[in-house]
Amino acid sequence: MALRNIVPKLMLPSIRLSSAAAIPKLVTSSVPGPKSQQMKEKLGTIQNTEAVNFFVDYEKSQGNYIVDVDGNRILDAFTQISSIPIGYNHPALIEAVQSKSAVTASVNRPALGMFPPADFIDSVDDAFLSIAPKGFSHVQQMACGTCAVENALKCAFFKYRNDERGGSEPVEVDMTSCMNNEAPGSPSLAAMSFKSGFHGRTLGSLSLTRTKPIHKVDVPAFDWPCVDFPILKYPLEENVADNEKIEKECLAKVEETFHKWKSSKPIAALIVEPIQAEGGDNHASPHFFQGLQKICKEHNCAFIIDEVQTGGGPTGQMWAHETWNLPTPPDFVTFSKKMHIAGFYYQKSFEPKQGYRVFNTWVGDPLRLSLLKTTVQVIKRDSLLDLAKKSGNILMDGLNHLQASKPNMISRLRGMGTFIAFDLPSEELRGKLINDMLQKGVLIGGCGKTAIRLRPSLIFDKNECEIFLSTLEKCL
Repeated sequence: MALRNIVPKLMLPSIRLSSAAAIPKLVTSSVPGPKSQQMKEKLGTIQNTEAVNFFVDYEKSQGNYIVDVDGNRILDAFTQISSIPIGYNHPALIEAVQSKSAVTASVNRPALGMFPPADFIDSVDDAFLSIAPKGFSHVQQMACGTCAVENALKCAFFKYRNDERGGSEPVEVDMTSCMNNEAPGSPSLAAMSFKSGFHGRTLGSLSLTRTKPIHKVDVPAFDWPCVDFPILKYPLEENVADNEKIEKECLAKVEETFHKWKSSKPIAALIVEPIQAEGGDNHASPHFFQGLQKICKEHNCAFIIDEVQTGGGPTGQMWAHETWNLPTPPDFVTFSKKMHIAGFYYQKSFEPKQGYRVFNTWVGDPLRLSLLKTTVQVIKRDSLLDLAKKSGNILMDGLNHLQASKPNMISRLRGMGTFIAFDLPSEELRGKLINDMLQKGVLIGGCGKTAIRLRPSLIFDKNECEIFLSTLEKCL
């Protein structure tokens, strides 16, 4: 049954966060400072802390600024790996978590798959379906992006086997053989992914991930195919013919792989990011993705779009794939990060016929669902998708100027909205630039082998863009 907006929208005070001019950068010590280093050393006696950058005072962090335990106020253009949609301590979100329903959900975290709360349907409608990608009316909430990918894959495999059986239920031999991890109950099926793609860190999703070896080494993996993703030449307008050839060759390899695997291990799902984020912010044209969908349809293969990083507005669109003008919607769209909560949109034909097939104790989090509902209202109220486009234009204009003036340092500038990246000459220089920017009060991230990536919040405005660009110019 379709869900409808049957309750009034929550009226939120039109509170604006302080601007960059009102909250200056203030770095008084090295980052990490002495307190962070002491805390890291103490935590190191309990767990591995090699990935820890610095410890944060989240109560003092506000808007686009993160404050560390040493009192350094830092412009955050990385936002918890692209996971803060409307800045730190947004007043609307603080108000939302103080509501009676949010407190009740926090204290009595329900197992949503079995005992959802009374307001759950309205929450799903307001949070998920009000921003659903075009052509989707079904959604499944999950706990994290990896969980979303894993369960989208499972649904793709369920449908593939269901189609093979002509729509009938699994029979006794399926049920008994699967308990021994044997066919036909544990079928020999595959999922296809792309080189430099990242889809998660659990066993299934890790088999699809092809970024850093350290993510995968020593872990058993499914024998699944991986093909080249287009690595385009920049600037795009000067390399049209070459890029068309690159994409055509990649599509040909996808088609060839389907035929190669058909007899031994049919490919039931193909997963792709609109922009390969962890793998280097690699883009492709709408024509490439249209070609992928066409091939998937010809081979009865689920077409899964992984929008864990791109979903929720950073590209200036709620969903990046909607710029591709696909003839029909994809089969799945996974999400997490800026959406507060994870999950996947799916076509009705992929819905499992039996209960408990997509299930865990909590199947999401009602508190995070409440935060998403409020975030959606703020995005619409404050036209934050338009702001992401405007800020993206400012950043790209400034970065184009720097690329032209320092071509020996910056290359392959690319982006969509504020989802922006550029390359440096080496991994060593990339690491030095990230550290130099941090010491001057700006937090950025890396991806791929030599790329810098920007992942600011949706409230990153002109003032923040100017601070970032001027700091980058000094560091370069």
